[in-house]
Amino acid sequence: MPSATTTTRKLPTSRTTRRLPQAASQETPPKADRLWNGPLTIVLIILALIAGTWSSVGHAAIDGLPAVNLTTNPDGTQSYSVTLQILLVMTALTFIPAFIMMMTSFTRIIIVFSILRQALGLQQTPSNQIIVGLTLFLTFFIMTPVFNVANEKALQPYLNEELSIQDAFVEGVKPFKSFMLAQTRESDLDLFIRLAREDNTFNDPQDVPLNILLPAFVTSELKTAFQMGFMIFIPFLIIDMVVASVLMAMGMMMLSPLIISLPFKIMLFVLVDGWALIMGTLAASFAI
Repeated sequence: MPSATTTTRKLPTSRTTRRLPQAASQETPPKADRLWNGPLTIVLIILALIAGTWSSVGHAAIDGLPAVNLTTNPDGTQSYSVTLQILLVMTALTFIPAFIMMMTSFTRIIIVFSILRQALGLQQTPSNQIIVGLTLFLTFFIMTPVFNVANEKALQPYLNEELSIQDAFVEGVKPFKSFMLAQTRESDLDLFIRLAREDNTFNDPQDVPLNILLPAFVTSELKTAFQMGFMIFIPFLIIDMVVASVLMAMGMMMLSPLIISLPFKIMLFVLVDGWALIMGTLAASFAI
């Protein structure tokens, strides 16, 4: 019998071997370590330097300049240290916007300009920035005599150390009180005197305190501004009525009269030199 032949199969050996990733020679530092070694360290160093500088300045200020020093003069008045005076001045600067609006001609002027813009039918022209800027410059122009008196009677003597800060404040308020009293109606002033229950208390109008004079002055300014605004509104209102009547007679009811009357109102305002007329009237209304 023939011998059986045996066949053996050889399994193919793959030549590709997977290589395991080698461990990094150095481990990546944690995120917290990177933060401490990076921007956070720089920020901490800067804060430490600022703190050291501020501490040294503070010690120098304490050693060289007292924070609060109140001295009683031989005449009974009191004087404050320079540091306290600077603090009072910086605090008073926060009241400048209210001072400009409530104690000067600012209120009347800006209300008249706003009513003029509404009468012309222009919603955004001139813009609010232009109106406020124009009002500020016109206010400075009108209030220049008052500012000059306050500078001569209060500011310059205080800078020359001829007046204390209390006396300078009293002298500086006097020209503004005179200005407000000249523009305030007696009925408005009497109203707030009655509300304050100070009847038959003041013999001289200059003795009226600011807490009574200021609201009376603002009330009078509002009345005067609305009266002037009413007079400005009348000619433009007539133009609107005429244009509306003409459009109604022509059967053009769907067309807005404001669109047609706007160029006529602008033309009228330009022909009569409206800006100069209104500014001149406003400046003359204070009679300074």
